[in-house]
Amino acid sequence: MSDKKPIYIAMFSGGAASAYVAYLMVQKHGKDNSILFFTDTLWEHKDNKRFMIEVAEEIGIDIVTIKDGRTPEEVFEETRFLGNSRLAKCSSELKVRQTMIYLEDLRDEGYEPILFFGIGRHEKRRREGIEALYGHFPLGEPIKTVFPLYESNISDDEIKEIITKEWKIQLPEMYHLGFSHANCGGRCVRGGFNHYKHLYETWPNVYIEQEEMEKRLRVQLGDVTILKRDGKPFTLEEYRRELDKDSEIAKKLVEENDVPCVCHYA
Repeated sequence: MSDKKPIYIAMFSGGAASAYVAYLMVQKHGKDNSILFFTDTLWEHKDNKRFMIEVAEEIGIDIVTIKDGRTPEEVFEETRFLGNSRLAKCSSELKVRQTMIYLEDLRDEGYEPILFFGIGRHEKRRREGIEALYGHFPLGEPIKTVFPLYESNISDDEIKEIITKEWKIQLPEMYHLGFSHANCGGRCVRGGFNHYKHLYETWPNVYIEQEEMEKRLRVQLGDVTILKRDGKPFTLEEYRRELDKDSEIAKKLVEENDVPCVCHYA
């Protein structure tokens, strides 16, 4: 058993589930032993900060924000790898790596971190991935991970109702616009065809920003793309043209090849 003082950390993504998990954590372990931890990719939507501040005030603990200093695009350029639904080095560099550094610093200061994640019962694979990651902590002993929502029957809708009606906090704007989560301002490279269709219909300018980023990286890296069609590169420009035509190709891609937009971190 470790003789270090336990410190409870809610891995805050800026969304509803991790906000509620932070509340549950504080109710069980107290404010003095709890912190909200957020890794900023520099692509976050501006309304996320408002939501995070209001949540922190509601549950009575501070937010620790860590920044690598690079954007996802800068990570892709430096690693010479464009992120996609299968592998996103933006997540491993800007979130996981920064988290590992922070946890090591806490251990050096005499604390033993215990991590709380907003992972639901429907996200078994994500839970297993997170457990494996922190169970093989690269710089020391394994770190305990806790998943309160996985063990409960509370739904996402119930969580959002508690936040809006009981806490009187408006959810991040991206939820109101129909996005499934509020990460990275809609520019998540792990998003599939349905995500990018919704992004184009909701924020066409942001879609074009992502399309232009992909073009720049293709000049540097060759025939790489965020999306794949039948296992082959399929550019955001090609997809936009199919969406503009409302083609059968676009409809089929949404129906058959979509993947959830999720971050490896949370």
